[in-house]
Amino acid sequence: MSHVLDRTAQTDVPILDVLAERWSTRVFDAEAPIDEDALRAALEAARWSPSANNSQPWRFLLARRGTDAHAQIVGSLVGFNQGWAPAAGALLVILAETADEEGNARPWATYDAGQTAAFFTVEAHARGLATHTMGGFSPDDLRTAFDIEERFTPVTVIAVGAFGDLDAADEAVRSRESAPRVRRPLAESLLLDA
Repeated sequence: MSHVLDRTAQTDVPILDVLAERWSTRVFDAEAPIDEDALRAALEAARWSPSANNSQPWRFLLARRGTDAHAQIVGSLVGFNQGWAPAAGALLVILAETADEEGNARPWATYDAGQTAAFFTVEAHARGLATHTMGGFSPDDLRTAFDIEERFTPVTVIAVGAFGDLDAADEAVRSRESAPRVRRPLAESLLLDA
């Protein structure tokens, strides 16, 4: 297998290595079993992410490669994602509980689900797992496939597994993997810095 690309972000000020080094790959090893200890640790980190009033308005669907559930999640993916994501050792769907059991709205649930996704990806990276968070999927397909209650909203699908061989990836994937990592300058994101 070829080396894993060094995709460390060139930050304007130093940040934690685990954050600067984490990036979203599209190249997974389709043969490597997932590191179950690392996966469990990433899920545990997600469990401990902050939430409004400790409501923990998230749920997870976890499907390992080779299972019917994994195939169903792959089937919900759209466009380019269907080409590379099946190689991931597992696919994790993060759901936001946008209403409680009594039907009361939880307007912060999607934000909190995003935080749990971030905690998952950072811990996974720290444990040597590759991840890629996707918005390109059909929530309705997931809802149908897994009989998801209306009060839960699929927020993201995360591919997770071992890094694969970049040289073996198709040209479209290699091109995206090799593109420079860029972010707009911090000053353009700060609408107020009083």
